[in-house]
Amino acid sequence: MNKLIYSIIIAAALWFVMFSPLTAPHVDFWMTMAVSSVILTGLVTVFDRGWWRRLKPEFPDLFAGICIAAVLWGVFWVGDKVSSWLFDFARGQVDAIYGIRDGASPWLLSALLLLLTGPSEEIFWRGYVQRTLSSRLGANAGFVVATALYASVHVPSCNFMLVMASLVAGSVWGILYRLYPERFPAIAVSHALWDAAVFVWFPI
Repeated sequence: MNKLIYSIIIAAALWFVMFSPLTAPHVDFWMTMAVSSVILTGLVTVFDRGWWRRLKPEFPDLFAGICIAAVLWGVFWVGDKVSSWLFDFARGQVDAIYGIRDGASPWLLSALLLLLTGPSEEIFWRGYVQRTLSSRLGANAGFVVATALYASVHVPSCNFMLVMASLVAGSVWGILYRLYPERFPAIAVSHALWDAAVFVWFPI
């Protein structure tokens, strides 16, 4: 359990550097994200050897991943309209999130999100954190705690919409992992595709 706690502390520190107004202006977000992804995957490799055996997507996983990503994009499209109607600050905060991609190559961002960031977040947060918590606390508690942690590391951004987005997306991926852990490859595919879609291909 200590290994898991240390890993979460490291993840929280990395997310603080990326998102906190105190540090974010002084770092390159995408470079920091890439380094963070490598670090998180490295931690899982050290603490949960053999994790890659659970990440071997087959055609049904690819198809399911595409469907999940498409549905989740639709949920966020609706959520954007509803939040803009409910909160005056919503659109500005969403635009601030999209501001981090300014000046970056769409091709580079697509490759980073598809091949590194999306998969590494699932490997860490669901494949390691939720899996470990579920084995200790039970599947339901593991899902709840892992999802709360995933949303909490975004709190230093001081961006309500980002925190809510991470809570919603994390809940979807978390409940899918809770119900269908054998479909973990499909969940990882959906995360990677959704990241690229919502940030680069079809921004909301």
